Amino acid sequence: MRKLATVRTVTEILPIEGADRIVLAVVGGWKCVVKKDEFRAGDSAVYCEIDSFLPIREEFEFLRKSSFKRMGEQEGFRLRTVKLRGQISQGLLLPCSVLDREAIVGEDVTDELGIVKYEPPIPASLSGELVGGFPASIQKTDEERVQNLAADFGSWKGKAFFITEKLDGTSFTAFVDEGFGVCGRNWQLAESEGNTHWQVVRRHDLEEKLLGLGRRLAIQGELIGPGIQKNRYGLKVHELFVFNVFDLQAFAYIEKREAAQICERLGLKTVPVLGEMQVPDSMDDLLALAEGKSVLNSDTEREGMVWVHGSGRERISFKVISNRFLEREE
Repeated sequence: MRKLATVRTVTEILPIEGADRIVLAVVGGWKCVVKKDEFRAGDSAVYCEIDSFLPIREEFEFLRKSSFKRMGEQEGFRLRTVKLRGQISQGLLLPCSVLDREAIVGEDVTDELGIVKYEPPIPASLSGELVGGFPASIQKTDEERVQNLAADFGSWKGKAFFITEKLDGTSFTAFVDEGFGVCGRNWQLAESEGNTHWQVVRRHDLEEKLLGLGRRLAIQGELIGPGIQKNRYGLKVHELFVFNVFDLQAFAYIEKREAAQICERLGLKTVPVLGEMQVPDSMDDLLALAEGKSVLNSDTEREGMVWVHGSGRERISFKVISNRFLEREE
């Protein structure tokens, strides 16, 4: 599960040009606008990431004007990327007193604070009858944000990374284990006439083709098109773009070039490849690289990039989300 709220150390406090009452607190790879003198470098604090959905509680009421949101029948406060005095601010930094106990740096306090991940409404065509939970034999499709890996950044220097565009859609997994199955992000889905995941499977004859490979594999990708995330790419029909092929027997992702060959045999598209390169000198430079137009639609900001080095136990991977994309996200 994603650690949305953790106890962390404030590594740096930076001034904001033209601002007297606010400063920039640096926590790992994240930067967050806070009140001046509220935190000092070296302080422990509770950091809540963007995409956090905070419950209705008195200590969070200051967020009501800017962040109140409904998620189904639940009310709360959604944290998004914002710009204050020209400065990008991501997440929320809270004093450890919000825990009403002694805090330990590194602790995951997501459940303790009643925080969950904000999930937009699921279109009816993407929901349906469930078979069960996501199979434990398959790795879930959720790369870590690079800002949470700031401590590892220096160790990546000199390594060649394979870079693809991160598409903004909905998660898709089709797999062969004891039989054939199809999943969304969190659940295995039963076949039904109106379900978009299964419609794509049938259009590509994916069950027959994947079974024909004679291997325990999972094809994982992004499903995009009409009715999904506002169809940012302007597609006429639903399309699947594969970003990973997972070997269930080895419980490991298959190397990118071999994965591309498997997709070609299956007649499937892969996510746009942006090339290979080494990480730049700084986290800020890396975040700047994520900004740009989508390969699928030059009028659309791309969501970001996914960087992958190696395979198996030597695999390093992370996602870099474009701040320009996040600023425009509703």
